Amino acid sequence: MAMLVSHIATTFAEDAAALVTGFGRVLLHLAMAPIERIANACDVAGVLSERRAALRMWRTSHAIRLSTPRSARRRGGLFRCLTPFRFLSDLT
Repeated sequence: MAMLVSHIATTFAEDAAALVTGFGRVLLHLAMAPIERIANACDVAGVLSERRAALRMWRTSHAIRLSTPRSARRRGGLFRCLTPFRFLSDLT
């Protein structure tokens, strides 16, 4: 019985963390939408689209390595919330 209670508590904690993460992503997407539009409008040479395509190819090629639990913990790092800004460095 105690094992069932601990399993329910663990599941609840994981679901709560996933809910908070999803809510944070929605808020980040809403906050970043105007900046993304400005960045895409200023991207005359197509640098941002090339970088996004290269990033997608890199992610698919390293999907097996990233699926391990140890590397999944290191994936985002401390400044995970600043990853949408990395494409703006090409515009300077």
